[in-house]
Amino acid sequence: DDALVLGAGGAARAVVFGLIERGIARVHLVNRTIDRARALAALYGAGVHPATWDTVGELLPRAGLLVNTTSLGQHGQPPLEIDIGLLPEGAVVSDIVYVPLVTPLLAAATARGLRTADGLGMLLHQAVRGFELWFGQRPQVTAELRAIVEADLTKT
Repeated sequence: DDALVLGAGGAARAVVFGLIERGIARVHLVNRTIDRARALAALYGAGVHPATWDTVGELLPRAGLLVNTTSLGQHGQPPLEIDIGLLPEGAVVSDIVYVPLVTPLLAAATARGLRTADGLGMLLHQAVRGFELWFGQRPQVTAELRAIVEADLTKT
């Protein structure tokens, strides 16, 4: 299956790298400015295909994985307006946003019975190195740590 990555910033760069490392042969990289998508795609070779935002509807039916790396859908930002109904059965939807933890994108995917991954895991794993440098101990990302951070994030 193809992967569809929304956004072309630093987070998208890391996501695209991870997908290529895991053997995903075709990654579509959609950004509101095509030049930025082209520049990022050029770093990774022929398997990464830059695309404009108006092609998302054509790309969704081929996407076994959809990853939102934009701020759209984040608290205080405009919503991410895409039709989850176009994704194939069994697709996985990830949103690196973690406030709110369950974005409208993830809620729509869950309602459709698709598997989802929120952005909290990425945040926790990114924090490991910084914590180690500051405090001299390498923390373990565990279910207990996730639960503590999740409880803090969901406080009203």
